[in-house]
Amino acid sequence: MRDGLWVAEKFTDNLQFLYKAKKVLHQGQTKFQSVDILELEAYGKTLFLDGKMQSAEIDEFVYHEALVHPAMLLHPEPKSVIILGGGEGATLREVLKHKTVKRAVMVDIDGELVEVCKEKLPEWADGAFDDPRAELVIGDSRKYLEETDEKFDVVISDLTEPIEGGPSRFLFTKELYSRVYDVLTDDGIIAIQSGSADIYYHRFWVDIATTLKAVFPTVLPYHTYIFSFNLDWAFTLASKSEELELPSSEAIRELMQERGLHGLKFLSPEQLGAMFALPVYLMLDFEKGGEILTDSRPFIWEA
Repeated sequence: MRDGLWVAEKFTDNLQFLYKAKKVLHQGQTKFQSVDILELEAYGKTLFLDGKMQSAEIDEFVYHEALVHPAMLLHPEPKSVIILGGGEGATLREVLKHKTVKRAVMVDIDGELVEVCKEKLPEWADGAFDDPRAELVIGDSRKYLEETDEKFDVVISDLTEPIEGGPSRFLFTKELYSRVYDVLTDDGIIAIQSGSADIYYHRFWVDIATTLKAVFPTVLPYHTYIFSFNLDWAFTLASKSEELELPSSEAIRELMQERGLHGLKFLSPEQLGAMFALPVYLMLDFEKGGEILTDSRPFIWEA
């Protein structure tokens, strides 16, 4: 690839996105996936894994604040947090903004990716890896969960979508979520990046919610538009508590002040509540339900 080329991202066989690249910052192949970091005209520095955009300089804060803070704020006092995936370190950065957090473990299978991001995208982590509360584990997230005897207040699943041969195929299944249930404290919460929330490609999200409902008593889907993804993006919360409810905007504002959450660039108390409002077509599909994903029948994103 030469500087100045137009780069095509294949979302599916029916949909591609086209970007003009100013500069190639990194191209490589780790043991698990291809890693490309490009400086795009519209988005600035941008990370692609296996040819799919993961985060962009212009709005990575939108994705990471949306993924992390709803679960953290809905938990009464999150002290211990585990992040599944999260190679750039931005999810860890957002978790550590909560002064209640005493320990945050980030488990990513791809150590080469983490090192590339530390070198090429240091502003994503913004020093989070050096925080004394942070622990980086290079290894398989599922194996870690299966072997740990620890309990966590919040689990953040910041994993790539499951593609054939990719590292995340068995990290969205009922068996995995059942193990998450076991390692969560009594009022524990999991937050999951859940793929596209648009009107055509939201089946993966519905399947995740259906799978979570087979394990957890409370499941709350939410979404927001991500400019660099060109799509409305999906997230899902699940809790062991049957009484989990969204607080009022004023209650969220007070809680953010108590937690020391200052300087967020996307998430306001009003925005947090708005993300849980779904359009009718999504509400109908969630009511209808999807497939329960299992190890024998995982979701494989066919691009």
